[in-house]
Amino acid sequence: LQKGSSLVAPVHIVSEESGEKTNLGFIHAFVAAISVIIVSELGDKTFFIAAIMAMRYNRLTVLAGAMLALGLMTCLSVLFGYATTVIPRVYTYYVSTALFAIFGIRMLREGLKMSPDEGQEELEEVQAEIKKKDEELQRTKLLNGPGDVESGPGTTIPQKKWLHFISPIFVQAFTLTFLAEWGDRSQLTTIVLAAREDPYGVAVGGTVGHCLCTGLAVIGGRMIAQKISVRTVTIIGGIVFLAFAFSALFISPDSGF
Repeated sequence: LQKGSSLVAPVHIVSEESGEKTNLGFIHAFVAAISVIIVSELGDKTFFIAAIMAMRYNRLTVLAGAMLALGLMTCLSVLFGYATTVIPRVYTYYVSTALFAIFGIRMLREGLKMSPDEGQEELEEVQAEIKKKDEELQRTKLLNGPGDVESGPGTTIPQKKWLHFISPIFVQAFTLTFLAEWGDRSQLTTIVLAAREDPYGVAVGGTVGHCLCTGLAVIGGRMIAQKISVRTVTIIGGIVFLAFAFSALFISPDSGF
């Protein structure tokens, strides 16, 4: 009986420890992802796209389009990062740490070189891009307008229902955000994080971080876009990236988080 009881106890302890390690891994990945996304996205091109479009169109439509693009991009980035886990963890861990250090140093250098009113040029670039898309949309409406009138009463109701959910503004917010995010710093860091952290934690944390930044841009609009200091955010971002790289000196690659 004593032997039987002594065999059961260690198994129970191991399962508790593995569960606790998994929880810690998820929390660590979630915190890392949300903090990295916030410092990468505030004042970024996708932030300006959401801010400017929300001033001109329905905020909920813009938010839905932008968030769908960012959510899809986050999931794709996590999948890319998770695919690298076939490589032994010790290699991906230290390679990702080196990349964090490089990103951090680059962001600090960029931030220190920036002028206090940095970001206005990118804001103007986004405004010009959205204006161009608006002109294309107006031309399309002029070309397709008579066709919509002649289509008859039987087809107008389904069209209105579909346009309520998938309007040209929704498509514009989705495509502009997706293209701006592709190859962006936040996409690369999500891939790097997914290679070394819990992928579910990175996916949830990244999505929540994007929600916070995009929601702030949609609600605040131009006021936040003009008042935000891109220089300060970039410097803070560089410090955050370097902090993650520095933490690798004290955490073992096999520690589970």
